[in-house]
Amino acid sequence: MGQNVLERMKQIGADKRIADFKVKQQMPYEFKKSYAYRRAWEFYEECGKRGLNCHVSVGGLDSITLFLFLKRIGINVPGVSVSVLEDKSIQKVHEKLGIIPLKPYKSKVEVINEFGFPVISKEIASKIELLQNPTPDNATVRHAIITGETGKYGGFRKGTRMKLPQRWLELFGGYENENEGVNYKIAPFKVSAKCCYYLKEKPCDDWAKEHKSVPYLGLMASEGGAA
Repeated sequence: MGQNVLERMKQIGADKRIADFKVKQQMPYEFKKSYAYRRAWEFYEECGKRGLNCHVSVGGLDSITLFLFLKRIGINVPGVSVSVLEDKSIQKVHEKLGIIPLKPYKSKVEVINEFGFPVISKEIASKIELLQNPTPDNATVRHAIITGETGKYGGFRKGTRMKLPQRWLELFGGYENENEGVNYKIAPFKVSAKCCYYLKEKPCDDWAKEHKSVPYLGLMASEGGAA
Protein backbone atom coordinates (compact mmCIF):
# COMPACT_ATOMS: atom_id res chain seq x y z
CA MET A 1 0.00 0.00 0.00
CA GLY A 2 1.21 3.51 -0.84
CA GLN A 3 0.65 6.67 1.15
CA ASN A 4 -2.23 6.89 3.57
CA VAL A 5 -4.61 9.83 3.55
CA LEU A 6 -2.71 11.82 6.18
CA GLU A 7 0.60 11.35 4.37
CA ARG A 8 -0.96 12.41 1.08
CA MET A 9 -2.54 15.50 2.68
CA LYS A 10 0.85 16.49 4.11
CA GLN A 11 2.56 16.01 0.75
CA ILE A 12 0.13 18.28 -1.11
CA GLY A 13 0.04 20.84 1.70
CA ALA A 14 -3.68 20.36 2.33
CA ASP A 15 -3.70 22.24 5.64
CA LYS A 16 -2.11 25.31 4.06
CA ARG A 17 -4.51 25.18 1.11
CA ILE A 18 -7.48 25.05 3.46
CA ALA A 19 -6.10 27.91 5.54
CA ASP A 20 -5.47 30.01 2.41
CA PHE A 21 -8.99 29.32 1.18
CA LYS A 22 -10.49 30.42 4.49
CA VAL A 23 -8.52 33.66 4.29
CA LYS A 24 -9.87 34.31 0.78
CA GLN A 25 -13.41 33.69 2.04
CA GLN A 26 -13.00 36.59 4.47
CA MET A 27 -11.75 39.03 1.84
CA PRO A 28 -13.91 41.89 0.48
CA TYR A 29 -16.19 41.30 -2.50
CA GLU A 30 -14.03 43.37 -4.88
CA PHE A 31 -11.00 41.20 -4.07
CA LYS A 32 -13.00 38.03 -4.72
CA LYS A 33 -14.27 39.37 -8.04
CA SER A 34 -10.76 40.33 -9.15
CA TYR A 35 -9.38 36.99 -8.01
CA ALA A 36 -12.10 35.09 -9.86
CA TYR A 37 -11.34 37.13 -13.00
CA ARG A 38 -7.66 36.16 -12.90
CA ARG A 39 -8.27 32.48 -12.21
CA ALA A 40 -10.94 32.21 -14.92
CA TRP A 41 -8.59 33.63 -17.55
CA GLU A 42 -5.67 31.51 -16.30
CA PHE A 43 -7.80 28.40 -16.73
CA TYR A 44 -8.94 29.45 -20.20
CA GLU A 45 -5.42 30.25 -21.38
CA GLU A 46 -3.95 27.04 -19.95
CA CYS A 47 -6.60 24.98 -21.73
CA GLY A 48 -5.71 26.75 -24.97
CA LYS A 49 -2.04 25.87 -24.52
CA ARG A 50 -3.04 22.22 -24.15
CA GLY A 51 -5.28 22.27 -27.21
CA LEU A 52 -8.46 21.98 -25.17
CA ASN A 53 -11.78 23.78 -25.39
CA CYS A 54 -13.79 24.98 -22.37
CA HIS A 55 -17.45 24.95 -21.44
CA VAL A 56 -19.68 25.48 -18.42
CA SER A 57 -21.67 22.60 -16.99
CA VAL A 58 -24.90 24.45 -16.19
CA GLY A 59 -27.59 23.49 -13.73
CA GLY A 60 -29.05 25.88 -11.18
CA LEU A 61 -28.20 29.31 -9.79
CA ASP A 62 -24.50 28.75 -9.00
CA SER A 63 -23.51 27.56 -12.47
CA ILE A 64 -25.79 30.08 -14.21
CA THR A 65 -24.03 32.83 -12.24
CA LEU A 66 -20.65 31.42 -13.34
CA PHE A 67 -21.77 31.25 -16.97
CA LEU A 68 -22.88 34.91 -16.93
CA PHE A 69 -19.74 36.00 -15.08
CA LEU A 70 -17.53 34.42 -17.74
CA LYS A 71 -19.52 36.12 -20.48
CA ARG A 72 -19.15 39.47 -18.72
CA ILE A 73 -15.35 39.19 -18.53
CA GLY A 74 -15.06 38.17 -22.17
CA ILE A 75 -14.81 34.38 -21.91
CA ASN A 76 -17.48 33.23 -24.35
CA VAL A 77 -17.65 29.49 -23.89
CA PRO A 78 -20.72 27.29 -24.44
CA GLY A 79 -22.91 26.05 -21.62
CA VAL A 80 -24.28 22.50 -21.61
CA SER A 81 -26.98 21.01 -19.44
CA VAL A 82 -29.48 18.20 -19.13
CA SER A 83 -32.05 20.95 -18.79
CA VAL A 84 -35.07 18.65 -18.89
CA LEU A 85 -34.27 17.63 -15.31
CA GLU A 86 -34.53 21.17 -14.02
CA ASP A 87 -37.60 23.11 -12.92
CA LYS A 88 -39.60 24.67 -15.77
CA SER A 89 -38.49 28.14 -14.69
CA ILE A 90 -34.84 27.07 -14.89
CA GLN A 91 -35.43 25.50 -18.30
CA LYS A 92 -36.73 28.83 -19.58
CA VAL A 93 -33.60 30.58 -18.28
CA HIS A 94 -31.41 27.97 -19.97
CA GLU A 95 -33.25 28.49 -23.25
CA LYS A 96 -32.83 32.27 -23.11
CA LEU A 97 -29.12 31.87 -22.37
CA GLY A 98 -28.62 29.50 -25.31
CA ILE A 99 -27.53 26.57 -23.16
CA ILE A 100 -26.95 23.41 -25.22
CA PRO A 101 -29.54 20.82 -24.10
CA LEU A 102 -28.42 17.23 -23.55
CA LYS A 103 -30.54 14.14 -22.95
CA PRO A 104 -30.25 11.88 -19.89
CA TYR A 105 -29.14 8.32 -20.60
CA LYS A 106 -31.81 6.75 -18.42
CA SER A 107 -35.13 7.91 -17.05
CA LYS A 108 -35.58 8.43 -13.33
CA VAL A 109 -37.80 5.36 -13.20
CA GLU A 110 -35.16 3.25 -14.95
CA VAL A 111 -32.44 4.38 -12.54
CA ILE A 112 -34.61 3.68 -9.48
CA ASN A 113 -35.68 0.25 -10.74
CA GLU A 114 -32.18 -0.76 -11.75
CA PHE A 115 -30.04 0.76 -9.01
CA GLY A 116 -32.19 2.21 -6.22
CA PHE A 117 -33.56 5.44 -4.76
CA PRO A 118 -31.30 8.53 -4.49
CA VAL A 119 -32.20 9.22 -0.86
CA ILE A 120 -31.14 12.21 1.27
CA SER A 121 -28.11 13.34 -0.75
CA LYS A 122 -25.53 11.94 -3.13
CA GLU A 123 -23.00 11.52 -0.32
CA ILE A 124 -25.44 9.76 2.02
CA ALA A 125 -26.86 7.58 -0.75
CA SER A 126 -23.39 6.42 -1.84
CA LYS A 127 -22.58 5.30 1.71
CA ILE A 128 -25.85 3.42 2.09
CA GLU A 129 -25.25 1.83 -1.31
CA LEU A 130 -21.90 0.52 -0.09
CA LEU A 131 -23.54 -0.98 3.01
CA GLN A 132 -26.10 -2.71 0.80
CA ASN A 133 -23.43 -4.15 -1.47
CA PRO A 134 -20.70 -5.60 0.79
CA THR A 135 -17.53 -7.06 -0.69
CA PRO A 136 -14.15 -7.96 0.84
CA ASP A 137 -12.67 -4.91 -0.91
CA ASN A 138 -15.02 -2.39 0.74
CA ALA A 139 -14.97 -3.87 4.24
CA THR A 140 -12.73 -1.12 5.65
CA VAL A 141 -14.92 1.59 4.14
CA ARG A 142 -18.08 -0.02 5.50
CA HIS A 143 -16.51 -0.12 8.96
CA ALA A 144 -15.70 3.59 8.66
CA ILE A 145 -19.27 4.35 7.60
CA ILE A 146 -20.62 2.67 10.74
CA THR A 147 -17.99 3.83 13.25
CA GLY A 148 -16.06 6.76 11.76
CA GLU A 149 -12.84 4.79 12.29
CA THR A 150 -10.51 4.52 9.31
CA GLY A 151 -8.00 1.79 8.59
CA LYS A 152 -4.35 2.06 7.61
CA TYR A 153 -5.04 3.96 4.38
CA GLY A 154 -7.10 6.50 6.31
CA GLY A 155 -4.38 7.01 8.90
CA PHE A 156 -6.24 5.11 11.68
CA ARG A 157 -8.33 8.16 12.51
CA LYS A 158 -11.46 8.15 14.66
CA GLY A 159 -14.62 10.25 14.54
CA THR A 160 -14.21 11.12 10.85
CA ARG A 161 -16.84 12.41 8.45
CA MET A 162 -16.88 8.96 6.89
CA LYS A 163 -19.37 7.94 9.57
CA LEU A 164 -22.98 8.05 8.44
CA PRO A 165 -24.95 10.50 10.62
CA GLN A 166 -26.61 8.66 13.49
CA ARG A 167 -30.17 9.33 12.36
CA TRP A 168 -29.42 7.61 9.04
CA LEU A 169 -27.48 4.81 10.70
CA GLU A 170 -30.59 4.04 12.74
CA LEU A 171 -32.61 3.61 9.53
CA PHE A 172 -30.06 2.19 7.08
CA GLY A 173 -27.12 0.74 9.05
CA GLY A 174 -28.56 -2.70 9.80
CA TYR A 175 -26.58 -4.42 7.06
CA GLU A 176 -23.58 -4.36 9.41
CA ASN A 177 -25.39 -5.41 12.61
CA GLU A 178 -23.62 -8.75 12.83
CA ASN A 179 -20.19 -7.41 11.91
CA GLU A 180 -20.27 -4.33 14.14
CA GLY A 181 -22.42 -5.52 17.06
CA VAL A 182 -25.08 -2.87 16.46
CA ASN A 183 -28.84 -3.00 16.15
CA TYR A 184 -29.90 -0.76 13.29
CA LYS A 185 -32.73 -1.10 10.81
CA ILE A 186 -32.51 -2.34 7.22
CA ALA A 187 -34.19 -0.46 4.40
CA PRO A 188 -36.82 -2.46 2.47
CA PHE A 189 -35.63 -0.91 -0.81
CA LYS A 190 -32.42 -0.35 -2.75
CA VAL A 191 -30.50 2.91 -2.40
CA SER A 192 -28.08 4.30 -4.97
CA ALA A 193 -26.09 7.43 -5.81
CA LYS A 194 -26.04 6.57 -9.52
CA CYS A 195 -28.99 8.85 -10.34
CA CYS A 196 -26.76 11.86 -11.04
CA TYR A 197 -24.35 9.74 -13.06
CA TYR A 198 -26.84 8.55 -15.66
CA LEU A 199 -29.09 11.60 -15.63
CA LYS A 200 -26.49 14.38 -15.62
CA GLU A 201 -22.84 13.48 -15.23
CA LYS A 202 -22.24 10.97 -18.01
CA PRO A 203 -24.17 12.90 -20.70
CA CYS A 204 -22.11 16.01 -19.90
CA ASP A 205 -18.84 14.05 -19.65
CA ASP A 206 -19.44 12.36 -23.00
CA TRP A 207 -20.25 15.70 -24.64
CA ALA A 208 -17.00 17.07 -23.21
CA LYS A 209 -14.96 14.17 -24.59
CA GLU A 210 -16.59 14.50 -28.00
CA HIS A 211 -15.75 18.21 -28.14
CA LYS A 212 -12.36 17.91 -26.45
CA SER A 213 -13.57 20.31 -23.80
CA VAL A 214 -13.08 20.71 -20.05
CA PRO A 215 -15.65 22.33 -17.76
CA TYR A 216 -15.74 25.37 -15.57
CA LEU A 217 -17.70 24.31 -12.49
CA GLY A 218 -19.86 26.54 -10.29
CA LEU A 219 -19.84 25.22 -6.72
CA MET A 220 -20.60 26.70 -3.34
CA ALA A 221 -17.74 26.53 -0.84
CA SER A 222 -19.80 24.10 1.27
CA GLU A 223 -19.84 21.66 -1.66
CA GLY A 224 -16.09 21.42 -2.00
CA GLY A 225 -14.88 17.87 -1.39
CA ALA A 226 -18.37 16.45 -1.22
CA ALA A 227 -18.82 13.02 -2.68
